[in-house]
Amino acid sequence: MTHDDADAMLAATPPMGWNSWNAHSCTVTEKDIRAAADALVETGLRDAGYEYVVVDDCWMADETDDAGRLVADAEDFPSGMAALAEYVHERGLKFGIYSSAGSHTCQGYPATLGLERLHAEQFADWGVDYLKYDNCGDHRGRDAVDRYGAMGEALGAVDRDIVYSICEWGQSNPWEWGRNVGGHCWRVTDDAVAKWQTHEGEFGLGIADIVDRVAALDIAAAQGPGGYNDPDMLQVGNGPDSAQSQHEPTDIERRLSAVENRTHFAFWCLLGAPLFVGTDLTAASPDLLDLLTNEYLLAIDQDPLGMQGTPDRRDPTCEVWSKRLSDGAAVALWNRGEERTEIRTHVDETSVPTAGRRYAVLDCWTGEGWETLGELSATVESREAAVFRVTPA
Repeated sequence: MTHDDADAMLAATPPMGWNSWNAHSCTVTEKDIRAAADALVETGLRDAGYEYVVVDDCWMADETDDAGRLVADAEDFPSGMAALAEYVHERGLKFGIYSSAGSHTCQGYPATLGLERLHAEQFADWGVDYLKYDNCGDHRGRDAVDRYGAMGEALGAVDRDIVYSICEWGQSNPWEWGRNVGGHCWRVTDDAVAKWQTHEGEFGLGIADIVDRVAALDIAAAQGPGGYNDPDMLQVGNGPDSAQSQHEPTDIERRLSAVENRTHFAFWCLLGAPLFVGTDLTAASPDLLDLLTNEYLLAIDQDPLGMQGTPDRRDPTCEVWSKRLSDGAAVALWNRGEERTEIRTHVDETSVPTAGRRYAVLDCWTGEGWETLGELSATVESREAAVFRVTPA
């Protein structure tokens, strides 16, 4: 692939934006989407790369029209989806929408199975730029490749570029076929919740649980420009008061801590994941916005090679992860234990290209830089991850 080909490719780097589900769940309204679009601009998140505004489940009316077309809920979305898309576009952003590859959405609203061409044409006419396509409802005996392939073909037939997000929860190994059916990203885990780890019987996965799941899957080879393994939307900034936390059967006792937020965001960037903020941006703190706009971490996520980070060492309390970058690698030293500890590694253990004798190191939290002959170390707080960008000098 040439550089020009990569520039022209849809989702040449992992998509970034905001999605309504974690913040608003099934109470989402047109007003919420407009407020989020405004906030993306006002907070500087748009300029940092967060360009998609995605309305998740519950935007539909209870019934389709006589032809089977989806209809926006008249009370919650009185202006309709085309007008809402226009509002988003006027702010220099892109508009995303939700449906499901079944008879109904996860919340019981009409969905798209068997109506793929009709609904793809609707989405294109409305000005949709991104489709999150879920896995709920009656599948009518059709397997995942068939159902998601039908929507991919329909999206490919419309005269509009629409990023296709396959939300199949990793049940049928979508990393093996997602790109082949037109997908630009594919969920590889159950839903993320605003918790470090979940207990048996609870809904969803905590942040550490998802990192463990991705490590166990060993699917980094499936990822590259135009197609990404998706560990679900960001829970950065969320806690028991978010709508998803109240909606799902999971005991969320407290907000994610500042350290947990940092490690969560750092790992999603290290994984080269799609970055979709899921908190109420109208109430986002300056510290949260600083985290979401960390230029060093975003550059790791958006690196043009599009690679996924992988574990180099996994011990009960300490882990070393790295991700190959276009000019070197990112290295994370993660303290999973409950006490502060020193973690040490060497570039030979990581994805850092080792042709050189000296290496420039950039601390992605402080912006400080230094050189090393290959040793990397940090004293790391509990649940914290030190993250370095390492480049042969």
